[in-house]
Amino acid sequence: MSEQDTTRHCDELTLMMYVERQLDREAAQEVSLHTQTCTRCLTLLRALDRESRLLTRSMLEQDEPLPARLAEFHEQAKRSMRWIWGIFFGLAALGVYAFYTEYIAGFQSQLEQAGFGSSNLLSLMVFQGAFYKGWLSMFTLVEFVALASVAALGVFAIRKYLRRGTALAVMFASLGLFAAFVTPAPASAAEFRKNDTVTVGKEETVKGDLYAMGDHVRIEGTVDGDLFGFGEQVEISGHVTGDLICFCQSLRISGQIDGNLRSMANNITLTGTIDRSATTFTELLTIEPNGKIGRNLTSFTKSLTLDGNLGRDLLTMIGKGTINGTIGGSLNAKGENLTINSSASIGGPAKFEGDNPANVSSEAKLASPLAYTKMEHKSHQRGPSFSVWTIIWAAAYVLFGLVLLSLLPSFSREASSNVENVGASFGLGVLVLFAVPIAAVIACVTVVGLFVGLATLFLWYGALYFAQIIVGATVGQWILGRVSDTWALIGRMVVGIILLRVAMAVPFLGIWIKFAVIVWGMGALSLAVYRRMQPTIAPNIPPVPLPGPTSPLPSNTTVGS
Repeated sequence: MSEQDTTRHCDELTLMMYVERQLDREAAQEVSLHTQTCTRCLTLLRALDRESRLLTRSMLEQDEPLPARLAEFHEQAKRSMRWIWGIFFGLAALGVYAFYTEYIAGFQSQLEQAGFGSSNLLSLMVFQGAFYKGWLSMFTLVEFVALASVAALGVFAIRKYLRRGTALAVMFASLGLFAAFVTPAPASAAEFRKNDTVTVGKEETVKGDLYAMGDHVRIEGTVDGDLFGFGEQVEISGHVTGDLICFCQSLRISGQIDGNLRSMANNITLTGTIDRSATTFTELLTIEPNGKIGRNLTSFTKSLTLDGNLGRDLLTMIGKGTINGTIGGSLNAKGENLTINSSASIGGPAKFEGDNPANVSSEAKLASPLAYTKMEHKSHQRGPSFSVWTIIWAAAYVLFGLVLLSLLPSFSREASSNVENVGASFGLGVLVLFAVPIAAVIACVTVVGLFVGLATLFLWYGALYFAQIIVGATVGQWILGRVSDTWALIGRMVVGIILLRVAMAVPFLGIWIKFAVIVWGMGALSLAVYRRMQPTIAPNIPPVPLPGPTSPLPSNTTVGS
């Protein structure tokens, strides 16, 4: 403001920016000088300053207590809700148990009678299935990521010495030479074919791996590599020099497979040759008299017919099996029925565990008599030992929670409050549950990160148990009401842990409940750790009291930037 504009008054926005210290020094001095001579602007400035102080205090003020009559009604409602929550959890547990016994137990029993046991099925899918092929490649990837992490750490450590272009040029040239000598040669390129009908002609040769996707896939020529087939019908009458990995409805092999067969299909018919082993998950598996498998056969199938030649061992879980051909090694079968006809030949020990004794022809050539074991279906009734161990584990969790809540009361209360943020807790929990151990294992590959990786794995494993305690404390507070005292929180944690352990003891669904609780609690713990690691921001400090009308703006006042 110039001298000729002394009659002009400051607008409200300018005064507000002055109160909030958003003006630069020159403008702030003009406003200060003007308010020393203008009563109207000084009054407005003081009103804005008072309003700013009130707003600041209101944001720092705690929640007002409820009026007496509302507080009494709130306590009565809380006491009533405790009983309602208890009844709700009891009815929910009864409903889960009824649903399991009525529907899931029968379905699980039918799977076991067909030979599809959960532990054997999972182990064979992981270690002998199609995904086993990629473990070595995965290990190579882990090594590469570990080396890249060490290189990044080295660059970060010496970054202050890399200021000149010559040093950068030498560094990048060194990295290039290192990559040229250390990085393995790239594998042969893969070819992708996708159409309604994918065909490799008789005179055609595909160099490298082939990914074929379509309703009908026909391989009449040669695939010099692995073949990945995805379709409704897959027919192999040509030659595959690598492995055949196939997911389809119908698979028919009349050609030559030099590698292994890994397949999940509705029905498989083999009239050709597989030089190595075969692993199949199918409803119907037929090995014709001309069919041949050079090594082992691992099969999960409803109906198995073996008329051809198997070089080594047969491991199968079947509903019904018929053996007319030759097995060079041992036979280990589990299922409902097994028939060994007169033309069959088994070169090793033969075992069968089933509902009915195997029908073995007297003319069959067996290296040793067939050992039959009556299949025992596990009862879903829990014995006294299970109840004892359930009580022991619940007591262990309670003791562990007592120690943690006593040592870390503030952190435990913060993590327990984060449990109620269901979306963020579950999303972050899934990420932490799977990403942290992978990152820790990658760090353990290097010597530099070995200690960090092992410490991270140890903390992650302990968090699996701490997560259940945090969720249990929250469940206890939902039932008995919220508290701020540590010992009251411990009491609610005990109630919540007991309820969770009872829910986890429900057959089949208990494991899923435990998984959900762990994910939920891990996310809440991660949120608490993340917020603890954030820098603390000081609350807004009220502005310095305004000077009197006759006091000029101090020379060392800092305003704005």
